[in-house]
Amino acid sequence: MIRLDANLKWLFNEVPFMDRFAAAARAGFSGVEFSLPYIYPKHAIRQQLDAHGLRYCYLVSPSGDWEAGERGIACVPGREREFQDGFDLALDYAHAFDCDLVHTTIGLVPADGEPLQCREVLMENLERAARRARASGVRIAIEPLCRQSYPRALVKRTAEAAAIIAELGHANVGIVYDFHHAQREEGDLIETIRRHLSRILHFQIANAPGRTEPGVGEVNFPFLLDRIDALGYTGWIGCEYTPSVSTLSSLGWAKPYGIRVND
Repeated sequence: MIRLDANLKWLFNEVPFMDRFAAAARAGFSGVEFSLPYIYPKHAIRQQLDAHGLRYCYLVSPSGDWEAGERGIACVPGREREFQDGFDLALDYAHAFDCDLVHTTIGLVPADGEPLQCREVLMENLERAARRARASGVRIAIEPLCRQSYPRALVKRTAEAAAIIAELGHANVGIVYDFHHAQREEGDLIETIRRHLSRILHFQIANAPGRTEPGVGEVNFPFLLDRIDALGYTGWIGCEYTPSVSTLSSLGWAKPYGIRVND
């Protein structure tokens, strides 16, 4: 069964953040995600989750200076302590929300950096994070980023992420598979998903080439979701796209999966 969750950074921007939980619940979502919740008190978010019967499905560990273009620091030499402190904060928030999946953003190779050194730093950081997470009953995931958006991304393809996970050898480490990045970087979505499904812990829905909703772009999402369901995936699929219209109007594609659209 396909289970969709609403990313509250991208969806329901028509209302203030704390009102988006209620909006998501009214639309039929039973799960939500908000990648970087650290600017909000844990208790305030927990109150909204409990009030509206929502599951917090997925969060992202602190990822450096997002506004300056950083997309994670796990692979950046010299910032290992910052990464570990941020990961501890992510675990703290995950526990407060009963969330069992933390996305550890890999990051970009610095302009003067060496990819091999960055990969070594990444492996060391992920090793420590995986052990810390396992002791807390939490899974972690890494995400490839397409070169069209992030030319200096250390990990760009699903197979690269799978190789890192195999090398680590921890059962609680997997992949965030973002349809937008995957389509732009490698295509062949169904075959890639079939090959790596055992490693995929979370999907993100966004079309390509723009990061818009299903139906606005080149990806055939009804076909993809049917195939993912048939393959036996039971995890959450996050709606992480920029609506080309209002949020509710953009969700017409999701009616077969229990989402109510009353725009």
